[in-house]
Amino acid sequence: MTDKAAEKLKASGWTMVETTGFLHLIGPLWYRKVGSEHEYALVAQDKHHNRRGLVQGGVLMTFADRTCGMSARYVSGRSTLATIQMDTHFVESGKIGEILTSKPRVVRSTRSLIFVSTEVTVGERCIAMANGVFKILKND
Repeated sequence: MTDKAAEKLKASGWTMVETTGFLHLIGPLWYRKVGSEHEYALVAQDKHHNRRGLVQGGVLMTFADRTCGMSARYVSGRSTLATIQMDTHFVESGKIGEILTSKPRVVRSTRSLIFVSTEVTVGERCIAMANGVFKILKND
């Protein structure tokens, strides 16, 4: 990630999210809260490119899954959830160097399931749309 992109995010109130494992390979992820809304960002880096030089679809899916899951975890107050369904629609290509954002919205929450929706955007451009269902696990 370029220092310029990191400085731009920091100046706009974003903080880096600590990640481990697979997500550490994708990130860094960024977070901020605006009013009551949680927002997440990811700078598309060279490591995220596909054979066409654009952002790999799997990166968009992982970003949407993680941000929706973080929102589900926040709403439930539980730390252990599992994605049981994730539908992703690719709308437009993301380019390396762009800042991708996700603003997940909880659609419905039950005792055991949380339904979340998000759009991955670059500015006003919608890159992908995703809907996820998250199961609250009992081993928490």
